[in-house]
Amino acid sequence: MQGKVVIAGIGHTAFGKLPGRGTVSLNIEAIRKALADAGVEKDEVDGLFVKCPTSRFEMMYAQKLAEAMALVPRIGGVWDQGGASSISMIGQAVMAIEAGQCEVAVVALADNPATGSRQAYEKAWGDDSVHGWFGTPAGYAMIAQRHMGEFGTTSDQLGAIAVACRKHGAANPNAQLRKPLTLEQYRESRLIVEPLRRDDCCLVSDGAAAVVLMSARRAAAAKVAKPIPVLGFGQGQTSWEVALRPDLTSTAAKVSAETAFAMAGLRPADIDVAQLYDCFTITVLMTLEDYGFCGKGEGGRFVEGGRIEIGGELPVNTAGGLLSETGMPGLQLVIEGVRQMRGESVNQVQGARHGIVSNQGGIMHTHSTLILGR
Repeated sequence: MQGKVVIAGIGHTAFGKLPGRGTVSLNIEAIRKALADAGVEKDEVDGLFVKCPTSRFEMMYAQKLAEAMALVPRIGGVWDQGGASSISMIGQAVMAIEAGQCEVAVVALADNPATGSRQAYEKAWGDDSVHGWFGTPAGYAMIAQRHMGEFGTTSDQLGAIAVACRKHGAANPNAQLRKPLTLEQYRESRLIVEPLRRDDCCLVSDGAAAVVLMSARRAAAAKVAKPIPVLGFGQGQTSWEVALRPDLTSTAAKVSAETAFAMAGLRPADIDVAQLYDCFTITVLMTLEDYGFCGKGEGGRFVEGGRIEIGGELPVNTAGGLLSETGMPGLQLVIEGVRQMRGESVNQVQGARHGIVSNQGGIMHTHSTLILGR
């Protein structure tokens, strides 16, 4: 399936606090923009893949959205792998298009936890309350502690990731948080759950994003301006709660990336730019290791010295990621990957031909990977 399906259009809303906006309204705005970007009429869409809002789960949510759009898709529905859902839905859409189940697919997500409910992020996960863990940061903090204890990873190394993402976000006019961060400021930020500081943790954001997919053949016939081919994708899943895992420093990102690289016929050395899920800084560090950009335990040294900033060896999260652009779960990273391949990013990596995007859900329970090219 390498390159047979393209991302033909992208769209998103504003990011941040959007009072009075429901998720259906937000989804429709992002989808309209993505369809306009692709030059596609709404009635051409016959596949609709939607992530259910995290902050308020609803049965048959995709049908509710389709009804609001006056759309009757042939295939689609709601997907839930937490933050890994967006790329997983793109993979499902690619396979559906290749199998002839649909011709034009929309993948979308919207949520409003900043002005709605944050309960999904504040509650205990699984049996975490038995261990006194509440809220999403607790499990990630335990993973970060283990990585530090096992490999000597330092707080300053996590801080280098926050500094890079905030630097890139400061140059992005659409970013929710446009304040650059120094390592000294990072060190002064308060602890949330040790060792994670405030600036290790992603934003909480309202907003929506959408992408339009179709076959490369259809895109050529329709004269889509800048179709970006999907070269590879993959998934990986961990079925253990954090406290029960035999290994806290390896994740399903490894099998997910291996699947995507094999499909694309590429290696980590072929990647020019990366958009890595940064719900917490430790997630980026471990994803770099599990994707093969560096060895296990070497992620801390890899991110030092500006290596993941624009101009570095592997620029990461060039629009700011979840730490600066928006805390939305993942599709905005795909959109920035598309912008990089189009040559349209505000922090463009010159000559970039291959980009990789990661999504991750739960407490490193689920993972999905996408490789894009020119």
